[in-house]
Amino acid sequence: MEEIKRNSLRAWILAARPKTLAGAATPVLIGTALAYADGQFHWLPALVCFLFAGLMQIAANFINDLFDFLKGTDREDRLGPERACAQGWISPGAMKGGIALTVILACLIGSILLFYAGWQLILVGILCVVFAFFYTTGPYPLSYNGWGDILVIIFFGFVPVGGTYYVQALAWTPDVTIASIVCGLIVDTLLVVNNYRDREADARSGKRTVIVRFGEPFGRYLYLLLGIIAALLSLYLTRENYILGIPTAIVYLLLHIVTWNKMIKIHSGKKLNSILGETSRNMLLMGILLSIVLLDL
Repeated sequence: MEEIKRNSLRAWILAARPKTLAGAATPVLIGTALAYADGQFHWLPALVCFLFAGLMQIAANFINDLFDFLKGTDREDRLGPERACAQGWISPGAMKGGIALTVILACLIGSILLFYAGWQLILVGILCVVFAFFYTTGPYPLSYNGWGDILVIIFFGFVPVGGTYYVQALAWTPDVTIASIVCGLIVDTLLVVNNYRDREADARSGKRTVIVRFGEPFGRYLYLLLGIIAALLSLYLTRENYILGIPTAIVYLLLHIVTWNKMIKIHSGKKLNSILGETSRNMLLMGILLSIVLLDL
């Protein structure tokens, strides 16, 4: 990669990690599709949810970048995509400012939702901000103690899917619960790939992910199981349109199994970053196809 000027626009774009934004957009897309299917679609709160989710994802990326650097986790043996602070692209001081600006902007935009669903959303917003920090920072960083997968299911499943539906429909349904689980599981496959790739480095750094705790075979089959459960649950969501719902589940499941097979053959090293890309593709495709089925297009 060519030299990147310190604190430049390109450096900030790289630090934001645009490819991860699919993980923020997919839950909002599914929540909006559910609202549309129930005749409750409203474009402005849906758009605000997209913007809030995207900005909070960027803020979380900035927070992880900075505090993993300060902890010394991002060493020369890092296998994942390069981090801005570790590479010297962005100074720690500038990153702190970027975090503050992004969080404030997300909260200001998200506050528009108060006009649609009431002041109780303030608590949801506070929880999103707090856990974005607690994921990597504090006396008990959650991602370092094996809580990452649970947090993904909550904050990439129930919060964005359910929240997006609620601000439009002012209700919660069994379909919203199932859709939240499906979305949380498919997004968690991304975290599992990251943790599978980094299992040896994480063990050296004292980062006790579930794969570090339970070993490589556990991580291997956890990835497979997440996709299988998500595909099966998606059949419930699409029960009124099986003609499209069954092919959607089959397509995702086949792609997931193919990617899983590649992952276990690669087993370790930087080549697993290609699995991260395929997993992201599978997740986004599932989100789009599932939304299309729900919209009955």
